[in-house]
Amino acid sequence: MTTNQALRGLDNLELRSPQGGPEHARLARKAWAVAWPKLAAIVLVLAVWELITLTGWKKLVLKGPGPVFSDLWHQMHHGMLWATIGWTLRSAVTGYFVALIIGSLVGLLVARIPPLRAAVGSIITGLQTMPSVAWAPFAIVLFGENSSAILFVVIMGAAPSIANGLITGVDYTPPLLLRAGKTMGLHGFALYRYLILPASLPAYVAGMKQGWAFAWRSLMAAELFIAIIGQVSLGQQLDADMSVQDFAGVSSVIIVILVIGIIVDTIFTKADLALRRRRGLLDPAAAS
Repeated sequence: MTTNQALRGLDNLELRSPQGGPEHARLARKAWAVAWPKLAAIVLVLAVWELITLTGWKKLVLKGPGPVFSDLWHQMHHGMLWATIGWTLRSAVTGYFVALIIGSLVGLLVARIPPLRAAVGSIITGLQTMPSVAWAPFAIVLFGENSSAILFVVIMGAAPSIANGLITGVDYTPPLLLRAGKTMGLHGFALYRYLILPASLPAYVAGMKQGWAFAWRSLMAAELFIAIIGQVSLGQQLDADMSVQDFAGVSSVIIVILVIGIIVDTIFTKADLALRRRRGLLDPAAAS
């Protein structure tokens, strides 16, 4: 056995040691480095919130973190909050995936067909900048107050961002790479499947992430406007708490909406990091 093999064996034993060892400590330090800024931000927000409450400003309405989180805990264990979250998430996921299909098809066609881009390229950007709440009255007139109207608002909010992300990715595909692919015999669908779509993936993922943000915002706007009999969504619960001036209830729903948004954003961030790591776009020293 050589000296290098012996050293590698000792390293492996160290990594597998039951006491944890250096690898366990490194992972703990990495987790703490990721967690402490978020924890510090949460503590700072709660501290400022409590200080504002102690000043007595809006004392008849404003509640501190204690009563709000107590109300949230009560709703989670004794109320219908989980069913409310489930209904909203189903609408969000359904609308987002329909928007993903529509936005991807439109983006791919517009990116590769110049007359189509000249006709509707700027319209897509205009739709992306359209306030989500503006679609709610239109959807009510078109579909009535039902789940179809809510899904329509979500799709119109998310699809333009997804389409623009894909268009940007295709635009930034190097012409030299396209010529190389055609020289190797890639044409038609194969050119898209094996070259254009993989090359545009980073911008496409960014568009998907932005599309989710628009979808979530659009859904909240739609649920505030569109009340469906027999279904209680987060937006409707927020509106109901607002109508009775229930600060703790309103704050609880806002916290739930924020947490769901953060969780989904974390998933997209992890996907983006994995993609960048796979393509060698991350500094190994910084990533470790």
